[in-house]
Amino acid sequence: MSAQTGPGKASDDDVVQDESQHHGVPEHVLSTLESDGSRRWLYPRLSLGNWWHRRRIVAYLLMIVFVAIPHLRIAGKPLILLDVTAREFTIFGRTFLPTDTLLLALLMLVVFVSIVLVTAVAGRAWCGWACPQTVYMEFLFRPIDRLFQGTVGKGGTPKQGRSLPLQLGRFAVYVLLCGFLAHTFLAYFVGTEQLSEWIRSSPTEHPVAFVVMTATLGLMIFDFMYFREQMCTLACPYGRFQSVMLDEQSLIVAYDPVRGELRKKGKHTDGDGAGDCVDCHQCVVVCPTGIDIRDGLQMECINCTQCIDACDDVMDRVGTPRGLIRYSSQDSIAGKAKRLFRARTIVYPLMLILLMGGLVFAITTKSGFDARIIRSNGAPFTVYANGTASNEFRLRLVNRTAQQQIYSLQPGAESGVEIEVLDDAKLTLEPGDSKLVPLHLKFKGSLTRGSGRKVVTATIRDHSDNVREIQFTLLGPR
Repeated sequence: MSAQTGPGKASDDDVVQDESQHHGVPEHVLSTLESDGSRRWLYPRLSLGNWWHRRRIVAYLLMIVFVAIPHLRIAGKPLILLDVTAREFTIFGRTFLPTDTLLLALLMLVVFVSIVLVTAVAGRAWCGWACPQTVYMEFLFRPIDRLFQGTVGKGGTPKQGRSLPLQLGRFAVYVLLCGFLAHTFLAYFVGTEQLSEWIRSSPTEHPVAFVVMTATLGLMIFDFMYFREQMCTLACPYGRFQSVMLDEQSLIVAYDPVRGELRKKGKHTDGDGAGDCVDCHQCVVVCPTGIDIRDGLQMECINCTQCIDACDDVMDRVGTPRGLIRYSSQDSIAGKAKRLFRARTIVYPLMLILLMGGLVFAITTKSGFDARIIRSNGAPFTVYANGTASNEFRLRLVNRTAQQQIYSLQPGAESGVEIEVLDDAKLTLEPGDSKLVPLHLKFKGSLTRGSGRKVVTATIRDHSDNVREIQFTLLGPR
């Protein structure tokens, strides 16, 4: 690099560079793929700036939250427990069952719209600040790599090859940490009590769970030891969706070409016309996905802000203002006015408010049990010699409470219908239990005269005073 020196400019020795990733190397196809098809291993340098310290605080808090959640309780229930085998999903102390399709749909829509809204406003804030891949890769496993590579606190290419003992030591640490994370992840699905029992017992007593945990451990080791940043650049679909979720006003990590050019990528210009970019390449050597932020908005950028810290440090050293690389938007970089209120920032929040309102309403009005009427197979109705008729139904009951419940049915006073439970034992349900209760309904044949059908109501009550009203559509003679 032939940088201009003098007041406000740095000499060649003022800026530390990584020659292995600077000019003269063969052009790579992707940030992690060389032109000959070989893997381009990335060893990003570490820039300990203001943004890095903020992200580190957020990352460590998220790690603590991830480990703590399975151990937290609300009213004796786990904060989050996704018990797939029992088909019970406890979220914030409230248990949901597979029959809660409306709640599940609303919850999924809330999550989806929230992600779209955050992306429209703050770009890939999730990727750089909260994604588990980024959090653990950058603030747990890369520091371990630097410890074994002898580059603690600075990162970059290892100064010398790792010896076999160091490689084995690094692998052992990875196994221990990934094992802990795999068990914590498993606790979200089986609970801490069950997991603790499994840990103390032989794997032969719970082979399926052991296989699941081992597979999770293997995938984590593969991801954090080998796949690494390729999870963000190749596998994760989020970067490919950003083109439809972002607009020109969305907040992104951006390089200011108006201020920075023309001193970019060898376009050196001597004299007063030179831009503030001194082509130090530090924004590239610190990037965990290996891209050059000066090429504009790119799918591989995860908004980790390392290029901001690196560039601000260089700007301080060469005596120019910070912010050549900064959080901004495409319109702001182009000199256009900022517009907080636009179609995306109006429609998405309204959708989110409606969905969250519907979710809260559905949760608060949910009864302590589910009841659904199913018509039995066979003849639609039976007519007797005395003029009465009957219909056969099955009542699907689901006990959503944490106690045993005994249910009772009471037909509406004006219906003129008698309800006979053919198996009284099925009206007693354990917590979370589901049963089909056979019902025999008798009524006067004249009740369906005219249309051949009649809608009547009945009330179901449990011992906890949860009450639901259900409807039967009776079929009979016209």
